[in-house]
Amino acid sequence: MFDVSGKTIAITGASSGIGQAMGSHLAANGANVIAVARRADALREWSETTDGNTAYIAANLGDIDSLGDVAADIAGAFGDVDILISAAGLNPRKHADDVTPEIWNQTQDINLNAPFFLAQAMVPAMKEQSWGRIINFASLQSQRAFENGIAYGAAKGGVVQMTRAMAQAWSKHGITANAIAPGFFPTELTAPVFADPELAQKNADQTCIGRNGTMKDLAGPVQFLCSDASAYVTGQTLFVDGGFTAK
Repeated sequence: MFDVSGKTIAITGASSGIGQAMGSHLAANGANVIAVARRADALREWSETTDGNTAYIAANLGDIDSLGDVAADIAGAFGDVDILISAAGLNPRKHADDVTPEIWNQTQDINLNAPFFLAQAMVPAMKEQSWGRIINFASLQSQRAFENGIAYGAAKGGVVQMTRAMAQAWSKHGITANAIAPGFFPTELTAPVFADPELAQKNADQTCIGRNGTMKDLAGPVQFLCSDASAYVTGQTLFVDGGFTAK
């Protein structure tokens, strides 16, 4: 039920952090994984040192007009994509008073617009085979406000509703759409949080489990949503946060 072997999976934001860790896990479990991000050197190093069938595409996902071409390049690696995981993120950490139109638009483009338009480009091939998986990355800020998080929170709130709307549009064709909302995991995006031991511990104490997350904690939920085990799950947001939002 949880088998992903032979599936072709595109993962954005895979030059580091959650995207890269999930790419390594899924490739080790037999998937054909295409990593997509801006940093070609980091992608190349990952592809050359990761077990399994991997490829990479260096692309600026914030350039929305180019995403059709990016999707075509991705399909050129292993063929049409079965599963799209949108893990790329941008969090400018600006107070509402200091957010400029440029910062706002960049944040929406990476976190909200790119996942939609990449999915839109890949859905026709998924429809042809009556099978597909779309996994978006939401956030704790999809549900609650954080300091200096208005642009990011607005985008991640949008991801939850976009995921529901994707499910409504495409699930009748065998394509499920779900989102994962991680708690606090050590990544480049959360580096400012983990650089402050007191803040990191405060976040750990907020969870029901009593610790922050590790990449291993995300691997199972991601593989579940990639597999036939989740065939009747669509339009949902799964909070993988150790119970942070339960308290």
